[in-house]
Amino acid sequence: MSKGKILMSQPIHEAGIKFITDQGYEARVAPDFSEATLIKEVQDAQGLLVRTAEIPASVINAGKQLKVIARHGVGYDNIDVKAATARKIPVCITPRANALSVAEHVLAFMLAWAKRIVPYDAATRKNDWDVRNSYGACDLDGKTIGILGMGRIGMLVCQKAKAAFNMEVLAYDPLVPREAMEKAGARVATIPEILMAADFVTLHVPSNPETKGMIGEAQFKMMKRSAFLINCARGRIVDEAALVKALKDGPIAGAGLDVFDPEPPTADNPLFGLPNVLLSPHSAGLTVECVIRMATHAAQAIVDVLE
Repeated sequence: MSKGKILMSQPIHEAGIKFITDQGYEARVAPDFSEATLIKEVQDAQGLLVRTAEIPASVINAGKQLKVIARHGVGYDNIDVKAATARKIPVCITPRANALSVAEHVLAFMLAWAKRIVPYDAATRKNDWDVRNSYGACDLDGKTIGILGMGRIGMLVCQKAKAAFNMEVLAYDPLVPREAMEKAGARVATIPEILMAADFVTLHVPSNPETKGMIGEAQFKMMKRSAFLINCARGRIVDEAALVKALKDGPIAGAGLDVFDPEPPTADNPLFGLPNVLLSPHSAGLTVECVIRMATHAAQAIVDVLE
């Protein structure tokens, strides 16, 4: 006999499903993640496991038996935490699941730009052998990376950039003790100092009213013309219109984006037509290993609370 129902807003890795059923619970994946469907499906669920679906108060309040919500990832921005709090429903995340994978994605963006992997690949396929004489690539050794947000992901980016590439690291995070950032190998600096000095700026802050649009036209003007922006956090942290302008007209050289505002981006998004931006579909945390960790950690969190 089932101990209760755990609803998933979207499919998760089978390892997470197996964990739920092995613990004696029914694992139910919603047929779609529209608000109306989730309101219907959550009514008899004790736990709700959420990926990217929006979970407004209407869904939370429809779950009359709901005791816990778990995010398949990090960040609470798609869940109405106030509504959950009013019901005394804890909201869990998987903080140790995706940091490594996202940090590696940041390094991949940096390497791709430094070594001009995409344009050199395209030129080689066209038999443009002379592109090798453009001397467009550069070394990461000794370059400066600026990290805005030194949580788990930012700390890993810092450590890996120093260990693998001997990069100088400038970091900003008002919530992390200076000693912790310095111990990781970073030099603590202000946002303007970072923007003016960094060859690569990578964002790892949460999405909230304070960080919305924190990188916009004024910030792009502070950056080097040779600098690159990397965003594997949340799309709304960057003013996308200002980014398009900065990529078209300067003052920055390029960008690597794993996130957009909104998601998925519309088909006519002007970023798609720009040659100096690398794009991925919010997939930094979707490696095989990471999705297993996120699925099982989120499932574990639900079971922990229920039991």
